Amino acid sequence: MTDPFDPRTPRPVTHCDGFTRSQAIRRALASGVRPVAREWDSRMPIPAGVGIDRRRFIAGAVGGLALVYGAERAGLTDGMLGDGIARAATLQRSDSPILVSLFLQGGLDSLSLLAPAGDPLYEKLRPTLAVASGSGVQLREDTSLTWHPAAASIANLHNAGKVLVFPGIGYADEDMSHFTSRHYWEVGTTDAELTTGWMGRYLDLTGDAANPFQGLSLDGQMNPTIATSKNPVAAIDQPNNFAVWVNGVWGDVQEWTLESASSLGDSQRHSADAAIKQVAGAASEVGVVRRTLKPWSKDQTTSSTENPAAVYGSSVTYPASTTDDLPARLAGLASMISAGVPLKCVALTTDVQFDTHSSQAATFNTGVQLVSDSLAAFQADLEARGIADRVLVHVWSEFGRRPQENGSHGTDHGAAGVSLLIGTRASGQMVGIWPGLERLDVNGNQIANVDFRAVYCSMIEQWFGDDSAAVIPGASRFVRPQLLK
Repeated sequence: MTDPFDPRTPRPVTHCDGFTRSQAIRRALASGVRPVAREWDSRMPIPAGVGIDRRRFIAGAVGGLALVYGAERAGLTDGMLGDGIARAATLQRSDSPILVSLFLQGGLDSLSLLAPAGDPLYEKLRPTLAVASGSGVQLREDTSLTWHPAAASIANLHNAGKVLVFPGIGYADEDMSHFTSRHYWEVGTTDAELTTGWMGRYLDLTGDAANPFQGLSLDGQMNPTIATSKNPVAAIDQPNNFAVWVNGVWGDVQEWTLESASSLGDSQRHSADAAIKQVAGAASEVGVVRRTLKPWSKDQTTSSTENPAAVYGSSVTYPASTTDDLPARLAGLASMISAGVPLKCVALTTDVQFDTHSSQAATFNTGVQLVSDSLAAFQADLEARGIADRVLVHVWSEFGRRPQENGSHGTDHGAAGVSLLIGTRASGQMVGIWPGLERLDVNGNQIANVDFRAVYCSMIEQWFGDDSAAVIPGASRFVRPQLLK
């Protein structure tokens, strides 16, 4: 009988059951449906944002999802939202900072992204997956580490002083569950009961009660990282892909219909009838989002997944992908920032998945290549538009992977991982040290030496210039790493 926890045990599928189930449960919860008992483990934390008052409007076939979200907003009107966006755009300085959170789902293998290539122990632990010595660019601060060849674009940005690297990030006593560990990173603490995201709490403290674009999810649904308790935030797929479809109506008539629906919604959002109030609130709020995004509404003759630069007016070429919307979403985001949409916190998730339990090489190489090239294009786009100093991108995954490869040429759930901060104002250095392979924890995993909560504290204090104590529980316990030049 085989031992399922033995790394030599073959695994027939790339992703583990836990990852697949985690994704399904999160989708169900995001749609307001609680999974059936046999799928739900009461020990699992409920993702941030689930159960908080929301108003949702589902657009038609070309539109994706738009959501204006927040609680305690009974007196918030369509006019107030529109005025709030306009006011925020007017007040926002040309150098107002924007923080972008990019989640690499599945548990990125840090020992492939930054590999101790040529280390005999590494090659022993990974007879088929070890990155070959000389195959990639060496890490400037620690030449015992080599960037994966597929991450050449990130390596070049790092050498240009625009990427800060955490080679051993995580937290003590890591939970190796996709569901739970991701939740901890999303809420900014190891608390399974917290229902607001760490960015969401920051926006509740410092944000505007009438500007839903202060927090933007580019996942087509609410990203838990920006889940608030009171201030509104917005969720879309991407700006060019947002349109509202009315069955049997098009052209000018559709425009009149939608404008009328928004006005009618505004007038009826305080109805005593709960159902009417819910629908009216959705109609008026989505009307505001629709009008803000109207400059990006175009004929769908050019697919943004095939040519993001052409759709969003960029002078930079983004990778073309028909399987992952990341390049198009980043191109759209650069365009929105350039146009002055009053953004503050943005969150998005890769479509590519890094839960590589088997046949890791192909999945990892393709995924890292796309992420690396997309982020490099985004950085170049920001620079070409003259707005790069305003943007910092935080790249993270829920955990790293085990040093020893398993019997299916893959890697299993680990602990310490790698995280990046990208931007012209990022320090461009390595923070912390590479944990090494000689000293592992009781599960055979690398041990973190930088706590992700310390990084959150530094981003709030150094990037935004605000106090982190009211956002990150136990903030005083963490030594702040220096993030900026």
